[in-house]
Amino acid sequence: MTLELEEIRGQESALDTTDRVQIAGTALEELLVSAKKQDYLTVGVYESAKVMNVDADNVAFCVLATDEEYECDIALQIHFTLIQAFCFDNDINVVRVNDIERLADLVGTDETGEPKDAHCILVTSPGAESWKDPALDKLHLFCEESRSVYDWVPTITLPER
Repeated sequence: MTLELEEIRGQESALDTTDRVQIAGTALEELLVSAKKQDYLTVGVYESAKVMNVDADNVAFCVLATDEEYECDIALQIHFTLIQAFCFDNDINVVRVNDIERLADLVGTDETGEPKDAHCILVTSPGAESWKDPALDKLHLFCEESRSVYDWVPTITLPER
């Protein structure tokens, strides 16, 4: 069996894409853990919208999450569309994650012990401190590379536990 050059290139790019998504998933997990420790997370659709409205300059990254249960939630999809548009207008990178339970585990619970609404998570970066995280740099690069192939809101898979 012989492989044509185009087939080999297609296999290489598929592997590259899988590796990039895995690296991005690990970077996202690291970023969320680090940002949570430093209290740089805003969790929840409404909470995120408030932060974006008041302090968009300090938003460093946006994560939108859903799963099969919420795919048909029209109100949530409208919120996602508005959040994405706001992020695009303000040069904020956005990714999607299809494992909302895993994200909820990463961001923790609210004061009543209930899981937080992990449909939208913002990583904020107070301007005075100019917080930098290597995982954030990796994710910015991932988003930039995704946009170069017209994937405006790439989907990331978090590493399994």
